[in-house]
Amino acid sequence: MSKLRTVKLTARERDYLKSGITQPGGKLPLFDNKGQRINPTIIKSCVSKGYAARWFANPIKPDWLVCRLTDEGRKAVS
Repeated sequence: MSKLRTVKLTARERDYLKSGITQPGGKLPLFDNKGQRINPTIIKSCVSKGYAARWFANPIKPDWLVCRLTDEGRKAVS
């Protein structure tokens, strides 16, 4: 029998994940509402916690983390 682990989200992680709720496919943004690039540390943290997943590699900007919200991510911010 496995235990479910509760992983706390920071306010910035929660805001980042919430932005994918209304997007097609749960696409998460690369930039915030002020046009600033989302901190890659926030994105990587959400991926490592299982709340976001890499969607595809951007061939033009390989360092950009194009991600989507996972089902667990949706549950965490709903």
